[in-house]
Amino acid sequence: MILETIAEKYLWFLVAILGVNLYQRKFAPRSFKKRTATLIIATLAMVWQIFIVIIISRGWPHWFAVPALALTVALVIPFRQRVLLFRTTCSRCSAKLTPSAIINYDDNLCDACWAEDHPEEQVVEEVEEDTELADVAARSVDEIDWDSWEPTETAVLCYLFEEDKVLLIDKKTGFGKGKVTAPGGHVEDYETASEAAIREFKEETEVDIPTVELKGTLEFQFTDGMAMRGYVFFAYSYSGEPAETEEARPFWSPVTDLPYDKMWADDRLWLPMAMENRPFIARFIFDGDDMLSHQLIES
Repeated sequence: MILETIAEKYLWFLVAILGVNLYQRKFAPRSFKKRTATLIIATLAMVWQIFIVIIISRGWPHWFAVPALALTVALVIPFRQRVLLFRTTCSRCSAKLTPSAIINYDDNLCDACWAEDHPEEQVVEEVEEDTELADVAARSVDEIDWDSWEPTETAVLCYLFEEDKVLLIDKKTGFGKGKVTAPGGHVEDYETASEAAIREFKEETEVDIPTVELKGTLEFQFTDGMAMRGYVFFAYSYSGEPAETEEARPFWSPVTDLPYDKMWADDRLWLPMAMENRPFIARFIFDGDDMLSHQLIES
């Protein structure tokens, strides 16, 4: 009965280990060795789980799980240099490490010791922080060094054209709620921008589009600190019928009569360029819904 309970709950243990591994990725490159360690631990945990499943399925005595566990632990020996990395105290000054340092930092150094070894990194972090603050305070696109500017969000928009009309949506949830826009959303870590455009279009309209064409790039700095880069795509073929979803209500609009008064203020500036097949980079400063400054570059 005990083994059945372990087998039933063990999946959550594996999920927890893999969750730690994903969390460690945020601290790269300082977490490379410990990310490897958690993957090895997860692999060995799966090995013992396999032993348990075999014991239960074949009706063997449950005490077989003990030697199976011993064998699994023995498998750690060849990898002990890669697994036994986690310490609770600083490897230099013996100060108590934070939970984050214990889990993520390969060097097992406290913040003070790490800063002492990497003064140049501290300078870079301070410069980046100062740059971010300056970007937030900017009220004109000319006040931002766009070559070093980095977005906090990456998103896509996709416009589907059919003859003399384009498919738009009334946005019902999330960013831009209440506005008329094109289907779109955030780009996930595992996908390209074009893949995100196709996925988001399907999620918001239930329409499948096979291919998309990149038309331009949007860069937004908001005064609340959000910095967004957006990619504008066009599509010209589709399958299925547009249908209302939890996120959006799709509708066809004549290309010659776009409802700019219900759209973001920047749309009327760059959308005509996109429809004329003129590649562009468009940059904007926004305070909430209000556009403070803009710059359009035909590329």
